[in-house]
Amino acid sequence: MSRFRIETRTRLSSATALAGAGLLVLLIVAPAFVSRSIIQDLFFVFTMLALAQYWNLLAGYAGLVSVGQQAFVGLGGYTLFAATILYGLDPLIAVVLAGFVAAALAVPTALVIFRLRGAYFAIGTWVAAEVARLVLAQWKSVGGGTGTSLPRSATSGIYGLDFIKDLFGVRTSAARDIEAYWLALLLAAGTIVLVCAILRSRHGLALAAIRDSEAAAGSLGVRGFRTKLWVFVVAAFGTGITGALIYFQKARISPDAAFSVIDWTAFVIFIVVIGGIGTVEGPIIGVLVFFVLQNYLSDYGTWYLMLLGAMAIAIMLFAPQGIWGYVSQRYNLQLFPVRRRLAVTERSDAAGSATEP
Repeated sequence: MSRFRIETRTRLSSATALAGAGLLVLLIVAPAFVSRSIIQDLFFVFTMLALAQYWNLLAGYAGLVSVGQQAFVGLGGYTLFAATILYGLDPLIAVVLAGFVAAALAVPTALVIFRLRGAYFAIGTWVAAEVARLVLAQWKSVGGGTGTSLPRSATSGIYGLDFIKDLFGVRTSAARDIEAYWLALLLAAGTIVLVCAILRSRHGLALAAIRDSEAAAGSLGVRGFRTKLWVFVVAAFGTGITGALIYFQKARISPDAAFSVIDWTAFVIFIVVIGGIGTVEGPIIGVLVFFVLQNYLSDYGTWYLMLLGAMAIAIMLFAPQGIWGYVSQRYNLQLFPVRRRLAVTERSDAAGSATEP
């Protein structure tokens, strides 16, 4: 007699988890032996990875193709600056607060744009982001249209900064970079764990059903609007925290930069598309490819953007599921499996023979 259970873990995923834990420890101690420029590069990689994972959660698993995620990046950044400059909060507390503000504002936004479908939904998210940019550009207390910088008193009095300065023997600016790097590392790792947990839960099943056919999912009892609203708010929360962290490291903000569709949505879409939409591994591969391309080709100006576009088109034509999607299908690899499979957990021959006459 056999007993069965549903599981998602495999031997390869267990090995990946162990390797990831070892890599995480190495990255935590990295500031002790790598240069400040590398720390800044890794900060960029981790924040872009977090943005890509949240966009992938929306588009790749819920079918919500948004081109307005820069709205929550900007809202997160401006929440940080407003809470720090106007109310004197520690920037670390303001970073967390930014996530809740973005999530709260995502609810009324969703109530409007969820009435739209397909391309109209995508345009609706972009319009919502532009409205947020125009409104915040009128906020004189945080610089208006020209933007503002974090005051020196705020950037030098951050919780934990003195500990980092004493630990590594660095100046305040370098210590702030290290603190921002650690927070970005925590955010990226936490985002991957969160996305995997969501996709392995019943909410993940509901998302997959809605993505494939919302009408069919509804006929089976899946509450489409509630599920999409829930994932939209989660993505807004994570994107808001990421935006606040980005501008915590930059220490300066302006409406055009904070709500840039190219920096915070177009590049994120590129990362997900070339890496593999609808996979946890795809954004990881995509952000590494994007970082290499940007590092070596960004000096070429418009030619660089044309190359990114040409590469994205080539990937969509010859490997529609992205680099990782192609590798995964060809070699049957899944480092972060989210699909459920039936596994045999126990077999009792004695029990089986006892039923025989």
